[in-house]
Amino acid sequence: MGRIANRIEALGLVLPAEVPVSQPFPWVNLRGTRVLVSGHGPQEPDGSLAGPFGRVGADLTADQGKALARKAALSMLASLTRALGDLDRITAWHRVFGMVNTGPGFEHSPHVINGFSELVLELFGDEVGRHARSAVGMAALPFNFAVEIEAELEIAA
Repeated sequence: MGRIANRIEALGLVLPAEVPVSQPFPWVNLRGTRVLVSGHGPQEPDGSLAGPFGRVGADLTADQGKALARKAALSMLASLTRALGDLDRITAWHRVFGMVNTGPGFEHSPHVINGFSELVLELFGDEVGRHARSAVGMAALPFNFAVEIEAELEIAA
């Protein structure tokens, strides 16, 4: 087991099973050392979609959204594990794009997406985990997710 997988286990976290959704694109698109990761929503350990669902600031709180962003990070890490075999191959998290399904006037999308960023930094450290980031509000997201997050990374050759 690799260093990052050991950290995940030590934190008592579980990477979810693959989401049972068929799509015409890969969850993880490898291009040389560049890794483009499609948008991921939160999942439960069994692979099912995780709620609560709805609009942050209307149907759920910012802190509930932040917890769901952390689950979206676990979902993405599970897809990366399946694609790469070992999360230790990741040498840099370049960019994260966080989308938050927001109610009218909700202005705390950065706080919500911190749930994702904080876990990446906790697992990978500042040098590898540091990333540029956007956190934006959306009128709606697929499956009525509260958050969806995509990323761009680099792996060792």
